[in-house]
Amino acid sequence: MLAKTYPYYLANEALQPNTSLDVLDKYSGKVATRVALADAAAIDKAIAAAVKAEAPMRKLPPYARQAVLEHCVARFRGRHDELAMALCIEAGKPIKDAEGEVTRLIDTFKVAAEEAMRANGEVLNLEISKRTEGYRGFVQRVPIGACSFITPFNFPLNLVAHKVAPAIAAGCPFVLKPSEKTPVGALIIGEILAETDLPKGAFSVLPCRIEDADPFVSDERLKLLSFTGGQIGWQLKAKAGRKKVVLELGGNAACIVDADQKDHLDRVIDRLIFGAYYQSGQSCIKVQRVFAHASLYAELRERFVGATKALKAGDPKARDTFLGPLIDEASAKRLESWIAEVAQAGAKVLCGGGREGNMLEATVLEDVPRNAKVNALEAFGPVTLLAKFDDFDDALAQVNASDYGLQAGVFTNDLGHAMSAWNELDVGGVIVNDIPSFRVDNMPYGGVKLSGLGREGIRYAIEDMTERRLMVLCGA
Repeated sequence: MLAKTYPYYLANEALQPNTSLDVLDKYSGKVATRVALADAAAIDKAIAAAVKAEAPMRKLPPYARQAVLEHCVARFRGRHDELAMALCIEAGKPIKDAEGEVTRLIDTFKVAAEEAMRANGEVLNLEISKRTEGYRGFVQRVPIGACSFITPFNFPLNLVAHKVAPAIAAGCPFVLKPSEKTPVGALIIGEILAETDLPKGAFSVLPCRIEDADPFVSDERLKLLSFTGGQIGWQLKAKAGRKKVVLELGGNAACIVDADQKDHLDRVIDRLIFGAYYQSGQSCIKVQRVFAHASLYAELRERFVGATKALKAGDPKARDTFLGPLIDEASAKRLESWIAEVAQAGAKVLCGGGREGNMLEATVLEDVPRNAKVNALEAFGPVTLLAKFDDFDDALAQVNASDYGLQAGVFTNDLGHAMSAWNELDVGGVIVNDIPSFRVDNMPYGGVKLSGLGREGIRYAIEDMTERRLMVLCGA
């Protein structure tokens, strides 16, 4: 279970000036713990400390950075069950999904520990003409400096890890604002980092109210803002000033099921169900839109709806629960209204649509108008849309008929179709013969269009958190 209270971390130190932030058990709705809430003064001190830590973090040798990350890996393993239960309670995440996220947290820090030793530069041959004879170039990567991280509620461990771990590997101090709905996982990470020999000011983990969070975005002392969340990210980018900005802003991910998958529907449906409804659909790459070839559409629809109806919903602490609560009742009401809106417009509700508190039934819709909110926007919940196609190029066009472009899935045995999808889909990643929800923590991950800017994945995040510095040597 959770501790009674949790401190925040300011310049590596645990502080408990208050217990002002109530963290709810998302299934019961009761207060599960209380967390210290940072005010504007604390945030300013944290940023100042991070700036002061830039030089000692830059000078921290790679083996020392690696040692910090390896310490975290060992401690995460030792506290695996505690971390999983914290996720289950504060995020309402079914316990099996929570355990999977702890595994990914460990994987992400392991990869970062390896990458800490690979921040290599390059040697350039500059002798491209007579005038540069005798010149040689050398490039090193240097930490960008103090970074600001803002993370959402849906992956309170691993999305924090994808910012914190590469920052340590790169040698960047940081200030982190976790979601006020799910701060406990980030604070446990802070507790473990406080056990290490990181320089004073290297990290701060500060839950705070929205009205106090502006310095995380606008303070000019910070050199990079990495934000994961909703479309407000574009507004934050506009306020960020001269700092580098990385945004991961979600999507309405689509999956194509090609005509040659008729004999593989067992696996296809199994993967579609998982992608559509794991952690109640609260993932930016959940399967939201499914386009199936007309020759197999009727069978896929029948079997997909049957499998959806069979999902066990309830207490996320029970090991046989697949579908837990949404993060709050407002989120469930929003989706309930979107479902009612398209039903009135003529869409078919093949199953689901009911709501009790923040529990929303797993829902399947058909014949949904293209401009309906549940089609055009990010659902971020247990709702899936089914549609058919006759021509593969038309399916690609339907996937692209979206303002988002994070990841897409394509089930096909046709290499030409796989290559066409990779070449034509306007997304950050194409997953062939699996769902768009597939992610491995060392791959480049991010989107285009409204889905964001830049890439995560440890090596790619390190590239954003470092700058190339050139030295030219004249040997004449």
